[in-house]
Amino acid sequence: MKDITILGIFVADISFSGDKIPITGETILGDSYNIGPGGKGCNQAIAISRLGGKVSFISKLGDDEYGKLAIKSLEKDNIDTSNIIISKIDKTGVAGIHIDKNTGKNAITVIRGAPSNLTIEEIDTNIIKGSKIFLTQLEVPLDVTLHCLKIAKENDLINILNPAPACKLSDDFFNLVDYFTPNETEAEFYSGIRIKNENDAKESARKIVKMGIKNVIITLGEKGLLYSNGKEEIYIKASQVKAIDTTGAGDAFNGSFSLALSQGKKIKECLDLANKVAGLSTTKLGAGDSMPTLKDIF
Repeated sequence: MKDITILGIFVADISFSGDKIPITGETILGDSYNIGPGGKGCNQAIAISRLGGKVSFISKLGDDEYGKLAIKSLEKDNIDTSNIIISKIDKTGVAGIHIDKNTGKNAITVIRGAPSNLTIEEIDTNIIKGSKIFLTQLEVPLDVTLHCLKIAKENDLINILNPAPACKLSDDFFNLVDYFTPNETEAEFYSGIRIKNENDAKESARKIVKMGIKNVIITLGEKGLLYSNGKEEIYIKASQVKAIDTTGAGDAFNGSFSLALSQGKKIKECLDLANKVAGLSTTKLGAGDSMPTLKDIF
């Protein structure tokens, strides 16, 4: 039995680091580049496994070199890959990432590749039924995501939805989600409230709770995070670290939060751990490659 099942995508991250992120029509000389594992689902799975959790990853890859990189990377981190579908038609996804080395901020273009054609019929839902928590995002087709959320809820799992990239969702989604974890941009998409400070975050979270979500966690980057369930609110400042690459920080947060929740920790403990793990992930280059280990945390 796996503690957590993740539905999501793998993409090969091709990261470029330089003094700035180029604007339209501009060419700059960078300092370095890296090719490594990425995609929200993949990053979250690596985050969980490196902290000692047992995780199964549901995804789809192409039968190509990047697909081989995916399997190698996941198996290296002891992630169950038995539910990954290999397509003879579609290519493995890739992401182009520009990183400002001075601030750690980034700009990303993601090509999903094979997971964009994942179907309900290809999913073996038995792996979901044997888990405690189901964690997913919005990077695979919505009908597949909704189907898996329903299966998880019918089998009494805790459902966590990281709504990225943000898109319009039916009420069915909100009614099935136990924890909704947008960043500030995604929270603005769903609440209509632009978040500039803690009070804006609280107002945004309250509005999202009224949409049917049981628990909302808005990650605010360098401003920290805000949790709300409509009754209790918890605000935590961001960890004080020297960020060099923020790619994957949200995934580090979601993965470690899910693991702490699966271990029965109280909500404040879960948030504190996830906040720490997310901060540490920004001190290394890469997405999946930057996920901290237990040794980094303690």
